[in-house]
Amino acid sequence: RFRKMLDVEIAVAQTQAELGIIPAQAAKEIAKKGTFEVERINEIEKTTRHDVIAFVSNVAEHVGKYGRYIHFGLTSSDVLDTAMSLIVRDGGTILLEGLTQLELTLKRRSVEFAEVLTAGRTHGMHAEPTSFGMKLAGFWAETTRNRERLVRALVQMEIGKLSGAVGTYSTQTFEVEAGVCRRLKLRPERLATQVIPRDRHAEVMWAISMVGAGLERLSIEMRHLQRSEVGEVVEGFAKGQKGSSAMPHKKNPISAENITGCARLLRSYSHAAMEDIALWHERDISHSSVERVIFPDAFILADYAIDRMNRLIEGLEINEERMRSNMDLSQGQLFSSHLLLALVDKGLSREDAYAHVQRL
Repeated sequence: RFRKMLDVEIAVAQTQAELGIIPAQAAKEIAKKGTFEVERINEIEKTTRHDVIAFVSNVAEHVGKYGRYIHFGLTSSDVLDTAMSLIVRDGGTILLEGLTQLELTLKRRSVEFAEVLTAGRTHGMHAEPTSFGMKLAGFWAETTRNRERLVRALVQMEIGKLSGAVGTYSTQTFEVEAGVCRRLKLRPERLATQVIPRDRHAEVMWAISMVGAGLERLSIEMRHLQRSEVGEVVEGFAKGQKGSSAMPHKKNPISAENITGCARLLRSYSHAAMEDIALWHERDISHSSVERVIFPDAFILADYAIDRMNRLIEGLEINEERMRSNMDLSQGQLFSSHLLLALVDKGLSREDAYAHVQRL
């Protein structure tokens, strides 16, 4: 976080120097000597009770006489929110890389199992035959949609804001904001208050929660198919791995269960981000404590869940014989719709044909 804040402060100084607002030498010194120590920031903050002031003071200590030009014409949220956008962009890149890898794994294994027949189930009951490859292909398509949603959310979050205490450019010019955003490859917020509006942040959290929901749907499918009564798939089980301290036979769906739990947390973070949208007037600080928890945790948790799901699908073992025997349990009922159509084709009314097949 402090590294990104320093990137913003340096970009501001360089832009202001180009526009003749501060001396060119000041920008050079800030870029050359600007650094910080977390321990020193924490020490200063004990007195200031303000993290940004503590950060600026620490950087100024290193810069020397030109340190007075650090943070020139800015308010804290100019730096914090613009830095947040940079952090979200970097974190989003990691998530997108993971999702792309998961897509490739799901696609490859769906092709591998394209001709492996299994029972399709609706309401938990046998419906019609499908293929295990088609099951996985559906999850591949959903993962693609969720990646695309996340891309769109990240794009609308590529925003910088340096318009001052209430967004009126009272101590800064739009030219500075535009120049800084160009340097950082961001876009200026069209209409800000003291902060970048939090609907942008909420959309990112919603997109991450959708990624989690997709992972959860796949993890629940894997959990159901691993139940003893079904037994159609099993997570990879390493040599020496144990499933229970009391029951040596146990091979539990721990990865799928773990991912299910991760998705629950991600959903809760989306709700918290929605709560942050309604700040008082031009801004209050009620969002700050929430974001300090949910943003780092959501990105780390989502990255972990994506990677764990990828490893689960990579190592997934299927039991084709069990899939066939499970289909036989319903004694041909999987084909009832075909029998219905055949009877109608032979001249029975649909109602009579349906009743006849239903009695079988």
